[in-house]
Parts: sequence; structure tokens; C-alpha cells
Amino acid sequence: MSQPRVSACSFRFAPVVERLDGDAGNLALAEALSRLRTRRRPVLLDSASGAPRTFSLLAFDPLENGASDRWDSIADLRASVAGLEAAPTPTPPFFAGGFLGALAYDLGVEGEAPIGGADPWAFPQIVGGLYVDYLVRDHARAETWLVLGEEPGDARPTVAERRAAILAALARPHSAARARARAANADAPLERSVTAAEFIEQVERVRAEIARGEVYQANLSYRVTRAVDVDPVDLYLALRERHPGPYLGFVGFDSDDGPAAILSGSPELLLDYRPGSGAPAVAATRPIKGTAPRGASRAEDDANAARLLTSEKDRAELAMIVDLERNDLGRVALPGGVSVVPFPELESYATVHHLVANVDARIDPRYDGFDVLASLFPGGSITGAPKLRSMEIIADIEREGRGFAYGSMLMAGSDGRLLANILIRTLLWRARPGEVCYRVGGGITWPSDAAAEEREAIAKGAALAETVAAVGAPVAEERE
Repeated sequence: MSQPRVSACSFRFAPVVERLDGDAGNLALAEALSRLRTRRRPVLLDSASGAPRTFSLLAFDPLENGASDRWDSIADLRASVAGLEAAPTPTPPFFAGGFLGALAYDLGVEGEAPIGGADPWAFPQIVGGLYVDYLVRDHARAETWLVLGEEPGDARPTVAERRAAILAALARPHSAARARARAANADAPLERSVTAAEFIEQVERVRAEIARGEVYQANLSYRVTRAVDVDPVDLYLALRERHPGPYLGFVGFDSDDGPAAILSGSPELLLDYRPGSGAPAVAATRPIKGTAPRGASRAEDDANAARLLTSEKDRAELAMIVDLERNDLGRVALPGGVSVVPFPELESYATVHHLVANVDARIDPRYDGFDVLASLFPGGSITGAPKLRSMEIIADIEREGRGFAYGSMLMAGSDGRLLANILIRTLLWRARPGEVCYRVGGGITWPSDAAAEEREAIAKGAALAETVAAVGAPVAEERE
């Protein structure tokens, strides 16, 4: 692990906890995000559907970190979270204050030289902040809690003042809470960074590298961009409606060119790390490999799912990534502490079926959650095997950085808990010049058919394309 660049600022987390009743307690946190959209740098971890669906978290108004508000590495994040002293006060079990934000794919493998080109949008490689004010939704108990940090050390208003402002915003009528999204140009095209023919040629280049024995597989992608004039919260709500899943989220941040946001419809878990209490810590990752479109009828849908489950190519692709993740976790796990059960599983989403697998580990006590994150990041399902060589080949072919696409949205609590997704099915938004972009692609192996890979990429991006094309459509208010 590299040495941190930032010096840890000292803050205090003494939570004041209140269970919300009535309308405020019944709001989906995505709707709460809409009503709190003017709060500073909101972050939403949104378990909208699927499994596991344990909690959602909406945080706002991060601590003023001064010089340490920019991070260059996972080590920097560890140093920042270490500066948050948590009081032993009971809180909802899912988050005990800490870092919320996102890591760009271009951050690369910890301890290795960065691989790849520059992000075309020149976003930072880590965005987010330390948060002590948030809402948390316990989906199993159907309860919502408001947590406010008392006098954390950055001279913010009192708990009573913040509570009043938040409850007033949550109580605003629906019609006043959400502005309707508008497209900048109803006919604005989706612009690809490569044509279909060029992507097919790039797939063949990856297959040639596999034939030479350089890699077993590599995850190739391309960028799609469209001009819009839309509030990113409204765009996120539309994405959530079209592509619900267990690891969605929203991160608002400030770029050098103005306001920006990450809007994720991800179904994929990179890391769930839970510290042990008198026992070894446990970690889980859940890679996705293998995709088939949903069918137009029940019979067609069942047939597509059955073909995916029996596809030798897709099962082999998943097996290679599972082996990679086992190796990544094995570097920080106890001897014999990594397991895979079951293999594979089928998961179905709004537009696609996926093959997935669970990789679990019991962690060596010499390592913490940041070490486990560093061992896995970026995820094997969006790099390839072997990881470093596949990343070099990807960079050579794609010839640009990926930015936050295929990075991770991250929760790192003061209690040591870490949770990170993989930023697939994700829109990036920037206010100037008024654009969104996303990346789609797939894992390329020797049996890959280039034309089929192009069709699969389009299927994966269908919900994103539909969302961007329909940004003027109203979204219904949601309750649990």
C-alpha cells in the first residue's frame, strides 16, 4: 500500500439519531434525494430492487476537509477516514459516518504505475467526502433514520437547525420538489467514440492478443455521449425507474469545469467487507460475466436465460474472472479462506440476464478493508485476466481513459465497514457543456464472435440509451 499524500484532519462523529415517522419515514431515499437536491454534494447508495436489499443511504453536506478534500490513492482515503473519531454511540448498523464517493477506473491497481490514457472529461480520480449527516433506510424493517453529527468540528449549524431544514425539505409537496427534465435537443444524437465496424475490428485485435498467449480475456468498451440540458437528479430518477437493481447510486461533485455527477444503475458488487468482532473479518465480491437480452415473450425470455446458463463460452468467461478474484482475495485472506458457492447463478434485470458468482473470503487480521479494496480494484470483470496485461491491452486499443466508468462507488465507514460497487450501467453528467456519457462493452475471449459482442454491448446500454432519450418524461413518486 502506498503512503498517504493527505494529512488526516481531525473530526468527531457523535451521532444524534431519530427514527422518522409519517410521510418522511415512508419516502424512498431516491425521492428524498429529489427533495434534498440543493444540499451540498449529495451521495445516494440506493438498493432499489433485487438481492441483497438490506439498506439505502442518502448523505449530504460533507465535512469541510480543506487541503485533504482531494485524494490520489486508496491510502489517502484510509488517512482521511482515520481522522474521523467516532463516539461509541448506537447508530443504525449500516453506516457509522465516514467516506462516501467514487473511485475512477484510471486510478489503476494500487502500487502499480497507472495504465491508460487521459479521461476525456478530465474528472478527478477520486471524488466524495467525509459525511456525518445522512438518512438511512432499513429495507427489512421498513424504517428510515435521520442521523446528524453533533459538533463534528467544522463549524456547521447546530443539530436543531439542520434537523429543521432537512425535515422542511422532506415535507415539501411533490410538485415543488422536482423540476421536470428537459432535453437540450429532442433530436440530439447518441455519439459513439467508435463505429460498430471499428468496435468489431477492436474485438478481433483482442482475439489476436489471446491467440498470442498475452491474455485469456480482456473487457473491451467504447464511450457514448449525448448533449442534454437536465438536472442530474431527474436523470438519475429516470435511470432508476428503467434499470432498478441492488447497487445503484448517485454522487454529486464539483469538477474543474463546474458541477458534475455520477448516476449509476449498477447491479454488480465489487466488495462487501465487514470487520470481525472477535473473529476474522469477512469479504465478498460478486463478479458478473455472461449476458443475454431479455425476451419479448415469456417463452423467448426463458429460452434466452437457458441458453446463457448452458453457454460454454459464458461459463468459461465467468470461471476465468472467478479465478482472478480468488487470487486477488487470496493475497489478503487466511490460508484456505477463499470459497466460491454456488457457480454460476442467473440474475435477471430489466433488459438483460447475467451469469454471476459469489466469492467469499475470511481476511487475515493483518489487513483492513482498504487493503482488501486495493487487492480487488479495479474489478476483474471489467479488466480481464491476467489483470495488468489485460489493462495494458485495453488502454492500447481504447486509446483514452475510462474515468469513473468501470470504477467504483464506495462507502468506507469509521467502524471499518466497506462497501463498493462496480460502475457499470452508469451515466456521467457534466453541467458544462451539458452532456452525459456512458461506456458499454464486454469480456472478449477466444471463442467471442465480434458481431455478437457488438450486439451484446448495445443490449447492455439499452436502458441507458432509453433513459437519455426520454429525459423529458416525468417520473412517478415512489414509496415503499
